[in-house]
Amino acid sequence: MSETGTTTAVRSAAEEGLASCHLCGKVSPVVEEHCPRCHSKLHLRKPQSLQRTWSFLIAAMLFYFPANLLPMMDIKGLGGNSSDTIMSGVINFWKKGDFLVAAIIFSASIMIPILKMIALIWLCLAAGGVISAAPKSLARLYHLTELVGRWSMVDVFVVAILVALVQLGVISTVTPGPAILSFASVVVLTMFAAMSFDPRLLWDRHVQDQEAADSGTTP
Repeated sequence: MSETGTTTAVRSAAEEGLASCHLCGKVSPVVEEHCPRCHSKLHLRKPQSLQRTWSFLIAAMLFYFPANLLPMMDIKGLGGNSSDTIMSGVINFWKKGDFLVAAIIFSASIMIPILKMIALIWLCLAAGGVISAAPKSLARLYHLTELVGRWSMVDVFVVAILVALVQLGVISTVTPGPAILSFASVVVLTMFAAMSFDPRLLWDRHVQDQEAADSGTTP
Protein backbone atom coordinates (compact mmCIF):
# COMPACT_ATOMS: atom_id res chain seq x y z
CA MET A 1 0.00 0.00 0.00
CA SER A 2 1.35 3.44 -0.92
CA GLU A 3 1.50 6.60 1.23
CA THR A 4 -1.75 7.92 -0.33
CA GLY A 5 -3.62 4.85 0.92
CA THR A 6 -4.12 3.25 -2.47
CA THR A 7 -3.20 -0.38 -3.05
CA THR A 8 -0.52 -1.20 -5.55
CA ALA A 9 -0.99 -4.03 -8.01
CA VAL A 10 1.05 -7.11 -7.28
CA ARG A 11 2.85 -8.49 -10.31
CA SER A 12 4.17 -12.01 -10.57
CA ALA A 13 7.75 -12.90 -11.43
CA ALA A 14 6.55 -14.23 -14.80
CA GLU A 15 4.91 -10.87 -15.58
CA GLU A 16 8.21 -9.21 -14.76
CA GLY A 17 10.04 -11.60 -17.11
CA LEU A 18 11.85 -13.37 -14.26
CA ALA A 19 12.36 -17.14 -14.25
CA SER A 20 13.50 -19.41 -11.44
CA CYS A 21 16.10 -21.97 -12.50
CA HIS A 22 14.64 -25.46 -12.11
CA LEU A 23 18.03 -26.79 -10.95
CA CYS A 24 19.59 -24.25 -8.59
CA GLY A 25 16.61 -21.96 -7.95
CA LYS A 26 18.34 -18.71 -8.92
CA VAL A 27 15.92 -16.07 -10.24
CA SER A 28 17.13 -14.43 -13.45
CA PRO A 29 15.62 -12.55 -16.41
CA VAL A 30 14.25 -15.12 -18.84
CA VAL A 31 15.74 -13.17 -21.76
CA GLU A 32 19.15 -14.43 -20.65
CA GLU A 33 17.94 -17.90 -21.75
CA HIS A 34 20.45 -19.69 -19.50
CA CYS A 35 20.98 -19.55 -15.75
CA PRO A 36 24.12 -17.51 -14.95
CA ARG A 37 24.90 -19.85 -12.04
CA CYS A 38 24.47 -23.40 -13.43
CA HIS A 39 23.91 -22.59 -17.14
CA SER A 40 20.63 -24.56 -17.33
CA LYS A 41 18.00 -23.37 -19.78
CA LEU A 42 15.55 -20.91 -18.28
CA HIS A 43 11.78 -21.25 -18.64
CA LEU A 44 8.97 -19.21 -17.11
CA ARG A 45 7.18 -22.54 -16.61
CA LYS A 46 8.31 -26.13 -17.09
CA PRO A 47 7.78 -26.95 -20.78
CA GLN A 48 4.76 -29.22 -21.40
CA SER A 49 4.43 -29.80 -17.67
CA LEU A 50 0.87 -31.17 -17.68
CA GLN A 51 1.42 -33.36 -20.74
CA ARG A 52 4.52 -34.98 -19.26
CA THR A 53 2.89 -35.39 -15.85
CA TRP A 54 -0.14 -37.11 -17.39
CA SER A 55 2.13 -39.40 -19.44
CA PHE A 56 4.09 -40.54 -16.38
CA LEU A 57 0.86 -40.95 -14.39
CA ILE A 58 -0.85 -43.11 -17.01
CA ALA A 59 2.25 -45.30 -17.32
CA ALA A 60 2.41 -45.65 -13.50
CA MET A 61 -1.25 -46.70 -13.34
CA LEU A 62 -0.67 -49.35 -15.99
CA PHE A 63 2.28 -50.79 -14.05
CA TYR A 64 0.34 -50.67 -10.76
CA PHE A 65 -1.88 -53.64 -11.65
CA PRO A 66 0.88 -56.22 -12.34
CA ALA A 67 2.79 -54.81 -9.34
CA ASN A 68 -0.06 -55.90 -7.06
CA LEU A 69 -1.29 -59.02 -8.89
CA LEU A 70 2.05 -60.74 -9.53
CA PRO A 71 4.29 -62.26 -6.81
CA MET A 72 6.69 -59.82 -5.16
CA MET A 73 9.02 -62.60 -3.97
CA ASP A 74 9.37 -66.39 -4.28
CA ILE A 75 10.48 -68.47 -1.32
CA LYS A 76 11.86 -71.98 -1.83
CA GLY A 77 12.84 -74.27 1.03
CA LEU A 78 12.32 -77.52 2.87
CA GLY A 79 8.81 -76.47 3.80
CA GLY A 80 7.83 -76.08 0.16
CA ASN A 81 7.60 -73.22 -2.26
CA SER A 82 5.53 -70.09 -1.79
CA SER A 83 4.96 -66.83 -3.61
CA ASP A 84 3.70 -63.64 -2.02
CA THR A 85 2.10 -60.61 -3.57
CA ILE A 86 2.28 -57.33 -1.67
CA MET A 87 -1.15 -57.85 -0.09
CA SER A 88 -0.61 -61.52 0.77
CA GLY A 89 2.70 -60.56 2.38
CA VAL A 90 0.91 -57.95 4.50
CA ILE A 91 -1.70 -60.55 5.53
CA ASN A 92 1.00 -63.12 6.43
CA PHE A 93 2.88 -60.61 8.60
CA TRP A 94 -0.39 -59.65 10.29
CA LYS A 95 -1.29 -63.28 11.02
CA LYS A 96 2.15 -63.88 12.53
CA GLY A 97 1.66 -60.94 14.88
CA ASP A 98 4.11 -58.61 13.13
CA PHE A 99 1.58 -55.80 13.11
CA LEU A 100 4.09 -52.97 12.77
CA VAL A 101 5.80 -54.54 9.74
CA ALA A 102 2.42 -55.27 8.15
CA ALA A 103 1.27 -51.70 8.75
CA ILE A 104 4.48 -50.20 7.33
CA ILE A 105 4.39 -52.34 4.16
CA PHE A 106 0.66 -51.70 3.67
CA SER A 107 1.09 -47.95 4.12
CA ALA A 108 4.25 -47.57 2.02
CA SER A 109 3.49 -50.08 -0.73
CA ILE A 110 -0.28 -49.83 -1.18
CA MET A 111 -1.68 -46.67 0.36
CA ILE A 112 1.06 -44.19 -0.57
CA PRO A 113 1.24 -45.07 -4.31
CA ILE A 114 -2.57 -44.91 -4.63
CA LEU A 115 -2.87 -41.64 -2.71
CA LYS A 116 0.05 -40.13 -4.61
CA MET A 117 -1.53 -40.95 -7.98
CA ILE A 118 -4.90 -39.58 -6.84
CA ALA A 119 -3.21 -36.40 -5.56
CA LEU A 120 -1.32 -35.88 -8.83
CA ILE A 121 -4.50 -36.44 -10.85
CA TRP A 122 -6.26 -33.86 -8.66
CA LEU A 123 -3.41 -31.38 -9.15
CA CYS A 124 -3.40 -31.85 -12.92
CA LEU A 125 -7.17 -31.35 -13.10
CA ALA A 126 -6.87 -28.21 -10.96
CA ALA A 127 -4.04 -26.81 -13.10
CA GLY A 128 -6.07 -27.59 -16.21
CA GLY A 129 -9.11 -25.74 -14.89
CA VAL A 130 -11.32 -28.82 -14.66
CA ILE A 131 -11.81 -28.41 -10.91
CA SER A 132 -11.48 -25.40 -8.63
CA ALA A 133 -9.64 -25.35 -5.30
CA ALA A 134 -7.58 -22.99 -3.17
CA PRO A 135 -4.06 -22.72 -4.66
CA LYS A 136 -2.40 -22.65 -1.22
CA SER A 137 -3.98 -25.98 -0.28
CA LEU A 138 -3.05 -27.46 -3.64
CA ALA A 139 0.56 -26.26 -3.27
CA ARG A 140 0.77 -27.92 0.15
CA LEU A 141 -0.66 -31.11 -1.33
CA TYR A 142 1.99 -31.03 -4.07
CA HIS A 143 4.90 -30.61 -1.66
CA LEU A 144 3.53 -33.37 0.60
CA THR A 145 3.14 -35.68 -2.41
CA GLU A 146 6.70 -35.01 -3.53
CA LEU A 147 8.00 -35.63 0.00
CA VAL A 148 6.32 -38.96 0.84
CA GLY A 149 6.49 -40.58 -2.59
CA ARG A 150 10.03 -41.90 -2.21
CA TRP A 151 9.02 -44.00 0.84
CA SER A 152 7.07 -46.31 -1.47
CA MET A 153 10.36 -48.04 -2.24
CA VAL A 154 10.38 -49.70 1.20
CA ASP A 155 8.87 -52.91 -0.21
CA VAL A 156 11.63 -53.17 -2.80
CA PHE A 157 14.22 -52.65 -0.05
CA VAL A 158 12.61 -55.40 2.08
CA VAL A 159 12.84 -57.88 -0.79
CA ALA A 160 16.43 -56.84 -1.54
CA ILE A 161 17.43 -57.37 2.11
CA LEU A 162 15.72 -60.77 2.25
CA VAL A 163 17.37 -61.87 -0.99
CA ALA A 164 20.78 -60.84 0.40
CA LEU A 165 20.32 -62.45 3.82
CA VAL A 166 18.18 -65.55 3.27
CA GLN A 167 20.31 -67.63 0.96
CA LEU A 168 20.72 -70.96 2.77
CA GLY A 169 21.01 -73.30 -0.19
CA VAL A 170 18.56 -76.21 0.01
CA ILE A 171 17.18 -74.98 3.35
CA SER A 172 15.72 -71.69 2.14
CA THR A 173 16.13 -69.36 -0.82
CA VAL A 174 14.41 -66.04 -1.49
CA THR A 175 14.29 -64.62 -5.02
CA PRO A 176 12.62 -61.47 -6.33
CA GLY A 177 9.27 -62.05 -8.02
CA PRO A 178 8.11 -60.62 -11.36
CA ALA A 179 6.14 -57.86 -9.58
CA ILE A 180 9.23 -56.13 -8.23
CA LEU A 181 10.11 -54.49 -11.55
CA SER A 182 6.54 -53.30 -12.04
CA PHE A 183 6.38 -51.93 -8.52
CA ALA A 184 9.73 -50.15 -8.85
CA SER A 185 8.47 -48.70 -12.14
CA VAL A 186 5.35 -47.36 -10.38
CA VAL A 187 7.47 -45.62 -7.75
CA VAL A 188 9.93 -44.14 -10.24
CA LEU A 189 7.21 -43.02 -12.67
CA THR A 190 5.20 -41.29 -9.93
CA MET A 191 8.38 -39.55 -8.78
CA PHE A 192 8.97 -38.37 -12.36
CA ALA A 193 5.34 -37.24 -12.55
CA ALA A 194 5.74 -35.15 -9.39
CA MET A 195 9.01 -33.69 -10.69
CA SER A 196 7.41 -32.83 -14.06
CA PHE A 197 4.47 -31.02 -12.50
CA ASP A 198 4.93 -27.27 -12.16
CA PRO A 199 2.99 -26.03 -9.07
CA ARG A 200 3.13 -22.46 -10.41
CA LEU A 201 0.47 -23.52 -12.91
CA LEU A 202 -1.95 -23.69 -9.99
CA TRP A 203 -1.42 -19.99 -9.30
CA ASP A 204 -1.64 -19.15 -13.00
CA ARG A 205 -5.00 -20.90 -13.15
CA HIS A 206 -6.14 -19.09 -9.99
CA VAL A 207 -5.27 -15.72 -11.53
CA GLN A 208 -7.06 -16.66 -14.77
CA ASP A 209 -10.17 -17.70 -12.85
CA GLN A 210 -10.15 -14.45 -10.87
CA GLU A 211 -9.76 -12.36 -14.02
CA ALA A 212 -12.56 -14.31 -15.69
CA ALA A 213 -14.79 -13.81 -12.63
CA ASP A 214 -14.04 -10.06 -12.56
CA SER A 215 -14.86 -9.70 -16.23
CA GLY A 216 -17.95 -11.89 -15.90
CA THR A 217 -16.79 -14.42 -18.51
CA THR A 218 -16.30 -18.17 -18.30
CA PRO A 219 -12.60 -19.26 -18.26
